[in-house]
Order: sequence, then C-alpha cells, then structure tokens
Amino acid sequence: MAGCGFLSVILRRKSSGRTSGNKRCRRGARRKASRTSAGTFTSSEDEGYDSSGSLRHGTDSAFSTEKTEPQRPQTTDPGLLKKHSTYISYTTSVATYPSIRTFYKPHPQKDKLPIKPSPIPLLVFVHGLGGSLAQFNHLLTSLSNVGPCFGIDLPGCGLSRFEPDSWDAYKVEALAELLATAIEEHRDKDAGQGVVLIAHSLGCSLSAMLASTTSPAGPNLKKHILGLIAVCPRASPPSPKEVTSFRRLLRIPGPIFDLWRYWDRRGGLKSTSVNRLVGADADPDTRGLQVRYNKQSKTPVWRRMAWGTLPTYDGADGIPVGGIPGETTWAGVRTPTLLVAGESDTVTKPAELQKILKFFGGKSSKIEESSNGSNIVPDASKVNDQAPAPYSRLAHDEEFGVEPQVNEKEIENTSEKPLQAKRSVKTVILPAPASHALLYDRATYRTLAGIIQDFLQQHVDNRLSLGWQLQYLNTSGKWDVKNLAKWKKVTPVSERISDTFVALKMLREVDEEHNPVLFSQAYSDRIYAVIDISYENPVYNPASLEMGGIHYHKHPTVSKIPPTPDETRDFIALVDRLQNEITEKMAKSGNRQTPRPVVGVHCHYGYNRTGFLIVCYLIERCGYTVQEAIDEFERRRPPGIRHGHFIDTLFVRYCVGLKRAPTL
Repeated sequence: MAGCGFLSVILRRKSSGRTSGNKRCRRGARRKASRTSAGTFTSSEDEGYDSSGSLRHGTDSAFSTEKTEPQRPQTTDPGLLKKHSTYISYTTSVATYPSIRTFYKPHPQKDKLPIKPSPIPLLVFVHGLGGSLAQFNHLLTSLSNVGPCFGIDLPGCGLSRFEPDSWDAYKVEALAELLATAIEEHRDKDAGQGVVLIAHSLGCSLSAMLASTTSPAGPNLKKHILGLIAVCPRASPPSPKEVTSFRRLLRIPGPIFDLWRYWDRRGGLKSTSVNRLVGADADPDTRGLQVRYNKQSKTPVWRRMAWGTLPTYDGADGIPVGGIPGETTWAGVRTPTLLVAGESDTVTKPAELQKILKFFGGKSSKIEESSNGSNIVPDASKVNDQAPAPYSRLAHDEEFGVEPQVNEKEIENTSEKPLQAKRSVKTVILPAPASHALLYDRATYRTLAGIIQDFLQQHVDNRLSLGWQLQYLNTSGKWDVKNLAKWKKVTPVSERISDTFVALKMLREVDEEHNPVLFSQAYSDRIYAVIDISYENPVYNPASLEMGGIHYHKHPTVSKIPPTPDETRDFIALVDRLQNEITEKMAKSGNRQTPRPVVGVHCHYGYNRTGFLIVCYLIERCGYTVQEAIDEFERRRPPGIRHGHFIDTLFVRYCVGLKRAPTL
C-alpha cells in the first residue's frame, strides 16, 4: 500500500480547521498502521468484527469498548500460502533479515512442460506498505496454475519477523535489494529462467527499481525480468514541502500515532480507515479483510517503511535522492509493462498512470478513441468524474466496457544502449467502485486476474496461458481409451438452462446409447437444434440428427481456450436466429401446451466451452449478472464451468465500464 498517498490525504485535510484537521490526521495516519503490539489502544473495529467476517451479536460497531485479541496473521493465513511457505534468512549489503516468510509454489506440471529455451517464467508477487502476501491470495489461486509463483512478506509484515529494527533496513533501496536477493535464490538461474514482477502500490516502486536500467538495484536480475505488472502504482516521490511535512508527522511518538489510529477506526467495518482503502460501496467481506489487514500492520514497521519512502532534496537543482522512484527510474523500464488502476482509488489515483505513461515517452496522454467513439483512457483531470458505462445486452465487447485493441503502439527505446528494441505498455482503469483494494475486493479480483492472464500470454510469454499448457499436455489424443472412459461417465444431457438451452456431451456414432439416432428419437420434440462448438470434425454423422428432426449447426472453438469475443458474438447471433425460428414454429403449430423447444450445445464434455458460451448468452440476452449466469449453469449442469481461467475471462469481459488503453 502507498505511504505517501495516505500521508498526502492527511495533510490535505489539515487545512479545514484545527479541530477537524487533527481528527482527520488521526484517520489518515493510522490507516495502514493498525496495532499489534501490547499496550496499544483498540477500537470498535477490533471488537465488532471477528475472523469469520461477521459482526458479533450485541456489539455496537461504533461505540463498543470491549477489548479483544487482534486477528493474528498465523490464524488467518490462507491455506495456499500456508502450505507453500518457509521461513528463510536473507543477508544483503544493508542487513540480515533472520526470518522472512517465503512463498514458493512450483508449477503443478513443471516436469511435463518445456524448458527450452528457458523454463516458464517465475511470477513474483510484491506487496505494498502495510500489506502482506495474503492480499494476493485470490490472484495466486488463479495464477499459480499458470506459472510458478514466488513472493515474500517484507520484514515485519505478514508473517515475517520484525527484525532488524534499524531504520536503514526499511528504506526502499534496502527492501529492493532484499527482494532481488530472495528472487535470485529461487529463480532457476542455471536454466536462465525469467521473472515477471506483479506488484501492488509501494511494491510497484520496488519492482520498478529492479526492472529499470537506470536503477542500481538488483543488477544481476535485471536482464532476466520479462515483464512488470503494476497495480495502483505511484509515479513520483513527494515534493520537498511534502517531505518536510511527512517527516514531521512521522516523528510523532508511537502512542500518539496509535491514538490517531484508534480515532480513525471508529465505525468498525464502515470506519474511515476502511472506506479510504476499499471505498464506500465495498461489500462486507471485503471490508472485513481490510479490517484484518489494518490490524495486522505494525506501527513500528509501518513508520520505518514510510520514512524509507521519503527522498532527500540536496542542492539547488531540487533532484530527489533515494525514496520512492520517479521519472528517471520509470523511464528506464524497458520490459513489457501493464499498469492497472481503480477509478475510485483515493490513495494512488488513476492520474498516476498518465504520469508514468508520459515518463515512458509515448503520446498516451492524448485520449484514444475506439471505433464506437468511447474513451479508452479518460483525461487524467477528469478520471474521478467519469461514470461507469451503462449496461447493455448487445453482443459487442465495446458495450460492456472492454474496448477492442484498436491500435497496437510501440514506444521506441531512445537510450544509447537499449536493453530491448521496443517495449509494450498497456493501461487498464477498472471502473468505479474499483479502489485501492483491487487485489482482494470481491468485485474486482476476478477481473484483475483475467486482465493479468491476458497480458502475460500476449506480451510476455505465450506459454503463460493455461489454454496453451493444457493443449501441450493433451498429447495422447482426445478420444483414446482413457478419455472415452471419462466421456462415458459424463451425464449426456443437462436440465433445461433458463428455458433456453441444454448442455450435452458430444454424441458418438458408435455409442450404444448416446448416438444421433437414439438422441433424435428421444429429444426431437424438446430440442430444436444442436450447436456443435468442438473444433474437430464430430465423431458422429450430423445427417443422422437432421434426419431425426433436429437441426445441426457447426460453430468451432478451440479446446482449453475461452471462446474469443468474435466467436461469442457469432454464437449469440446464431442462437438469436434459432430462437426466432422456434417462435415461428410455435406460432404455426398453435399448440401452447407443449414446452418451448430449446437449443442443445456441446463441445466434448459439455462443461467449459459450452458453459462459457451459454453463460455469455444468459448475460447478454437474459439479463443475468456474471455470477448469476455461472451459478445457473452450475445448477443445471453440475459441477459447472471447471476451468478457472474461463471464469476469470467472463468477469473481465463483462466488467461494466472497464477502460483499456491501446498497447503502446
């Protein structure tokens, strides 16, 4: 999380009056530094919320004074992190960090995937000020199936020990060196494994230092960094005047700092400290997570890290030295870069993306327009005035806020000794109420996971695609004995889905039961048409269906990969046409007693691609939300869509108001 961002909030509010200003300072200063040490004050946030995520009965969330133990990281640590974590000592040129929680999860199919010319890149997760790896849990759940994953809790954060206590050990330069040291110990150096940095808030600054050719941090690692994904980044350090004010604020004694935090947490789940990070419209579960993270952040650690983000300004030239990196560092990032912001983020505002784009030297500050005239990247000065895109059921990606990549732009590397000839830069602004809590907000984390997966496979390494990996691993053929045995266990036909579809497994010409002749005899009065979305030729004769009175349509899609927007659009248009034909047929028959025939859809087993396209239709034509449509398919065709990356893609594609910029 961003230290300077929240400190700026404090200082901006001080001018509204001494009494009001003091109160607001308490709110701001304590936002990321919740208490864990003995003798610190607790607040209603502590008493009113338990680890299950619900308010306890009989507790006044605003005024309760009952004292309870904080939600300790050891007891709330996600299972995925707990299973794959160790505690390691790292030594850098600055200090020895004796016990750093280190998460490392190899790819589940590591031994079966190609290692030439190099292994699949290592995905490295870097948290921010007051944060921890636990905040990446939702992303890790998705991305750990795509590539090997690694990350550490920075010293004193999460489950890492608060040691050493030297202030120098918490400067951004020291933390960047620690991060580089830890990565180098886990990267497959002998095989030349590359690294992708996935960072949040202050973690973006640390990652930029490692990736930048103009930064001295991690010199041996730089050439192996293949990509940078910066979520809620800060573009530049605070001004000299702000630095002076911040240092004065951070010199306030710890007990007084804790009093500020106590004041700021009044209101529990709806306190100012929670709203500042997750926004006023966040759901209770997301608020509960923010309460937890606030309480798990230690004041002494937070103060040291915040102090370490502040540069010094020496001499008349006013150039910052140390602290959060700015233009020089960002301009030196030569790897493919994805910048993500939340439209309602008040800590690191979306305008920070515009600043970074200018540092890269592109013309991205100009608003690009898509073919339908809508803004892809809003004017930085108007970001917070933009309204989310209205909901539409039209079968066009643009209408759902995900604009097409109209232009693929590349920024020339103008340095004298370029590391790479060109770099690609993408920016995405998630619509309101997306906030600083993008990583763990239930409303955004699925969308964010899908955006990251798209970027990884398109701009970093196409092997970082679960679809590619599944295709590569499927070397034995789809219809061998093993798969045939699996096919036989699948229920042939689902229940009716929203009175529009049924999902099928593929028919088989030589099967004793699920063949086109017997299928037509059983379902010709209930199923009007079958849409075959498998890529290969079917293992049955479609003419047998037609002869039995069921129309057959081929709409090929690739196995293991979510259907593209064009494939989805064409599928919806085909179903629309079939629905009109069914309506005409019903009108001509005059029989209102029989149920309306439905459309059958199948891939191989009738789960993933079939479910994806049916869900898209339910969203665009039947008014379902994404989750409602997924749930409806799962109820009628259990266990539903089984590929997590398919579900992630659905959330990305139908995130209303999502703003994308063309690749630079």
